[in-house]
Amino acid sequence: MIALAAACALGACADDDPEPESLSVPAPDSDTELGKLLDDAPELVIAGEPLNAGLLRRFYARHDFEPIWTTRQAQANSLANAVWRAGDQGLAPELFHANLLWQTATLPPLDHELLLSDAFLSYADALARGAVPVERRGDDETLTPGPIDVAAVLDAAIGSPDPAAVIEALAPTTPTYRVLRQALQKYRSGNPPGGKATMNRLLEIEVNLERQRWLPRRLPADRVWVNVADERVVLYRADQAVFSTRVIVGEDVKRNQSPEFRATIEGVEFNPPWNIPSDIVAREIMPEIRRDPDYLKRNDMVMLPDGGVEQLAGPDAGLGQLMFYMPNRFDVYLHDTPDKYLFNRDDRRISHGCIRVQEPRELAALLMQKPIDTINQAIVMGGTTLSNLSPPVPVFVVYQTAFVDTDGTLQFRPDFYQRDAEIWQQLHRRSQGRNRVAQANTPNAT
Repeated sequence: MIALAAACALGACADDDPEPESLSVPAPDSDTELGKLLDDAPELVIAGEPLNAGLLRRFYARHDFEPIWTTRQAQANSLANAVWRAGDQGLAPELFHANLLWQTATLPPLDHELLLSDAFLSYADALARGAVPVERRGDDETLTPGPIDVAAVLDAAIGSPDPAAVIEALAPTTPTYRVLRQALQKYRSGNPPGGKATMNRLLEIEVNLERQRWLPRRLPADRVWVNVADERVVLYRADQAVFSTRVIVGEDVKRNQSPEFRATIEGVEFNPPWNIPSDIVAREIMPEIRRDPDYLKRNDMVMLPDGGVEQLAGPDAGLGQLMFYMPNRFDVYLHDTPDKYLFNRDDRRISHGCIRVQEPRELAALLMQKPIDTINQAIVMGGTTLSNLSPPVPVFVVYQTAFVDTDGTLQFRPDFYQRDAEIWQQLHRRSQGRNRVAQANTPNAT
């Protein structure tokens, strides 16, 4: 039953389906007290805790807007225990009303009912999509698993012999997630547990557990994996790493940071011209043209009719001699570079956001499943040509400051884009809010 519920949650939805929040929800049945409450309240707050009204409507629509937990005490206890164990997943139980779950008997019956449902639904949603889902992240953090109907999962949990296990099965099962959970337990039991270095490690582990929850539950067996924080690309075949090389990634400055996203490598473009993005033209190229009228000619660039600038193909072009064609809204690509010496640097955060690959010909040969001589010949022939991949290969650009490498070893990398702290604050947003309230109500608070 547990496996069936997990399969229903994770396998029935394609990645391009709409998010669950956008699905059509029947209007609450105004003939029931619960239906009236959900119908009348676009926002729900119980004992100072905000509830997800949309998610509750979807769940109770499956039950004709009638109470659930009055006759399911054993299931409620099992699920409440799962919420109290949320810390094992790197999640603060307070995100899911954990403190109030101890005292639900003191609440009015409908408040008690809705609080339980919201706790279980929100915990399931956090395991399935992340406690910081894509709609609450920055524009450059777009990774997300396929949509999951957590209302259906909670229903499956209620009908199973082990409700908690059904909900917890929504969490990732990747090697990195498993090892990070083990490391979380290790650092929490460390000596001294409150040392600064230990606290920093705990922050990194919790944040990167969250990043794992942003990924598809079944990663494509064949994939290109770029970890910007590691400044490295890995090619997987049948879930085994078969190639790895260094990359150059975006600068630390916000506008040039490499984003986190998924795309598909559809082909390899040989001898590509570089259509320079308009913001780079305005910020960097135009000032050079004003200082040096021969700047365009000296750099094999031409001004386009629309005011854009293109650098002509050639061995010294910015994209080098090949580019991996992977359409995406960021216009970020993997490509070659003429400046091979830059890969000797430890700090390779020097691009405008694109990913320069140290050994692009080897990667192209593996993706095209052709001898490297074929790649070399396509370049020598000259002219810009596009060779399509059959089949196309998914590519993930991630930012993981704690991860398991291809040898299964837990690795940590500096948070040079300074993204970890913001995610950690969102993971602890409710506990921080309570601390602020508590401090304000303390007589000696300043």
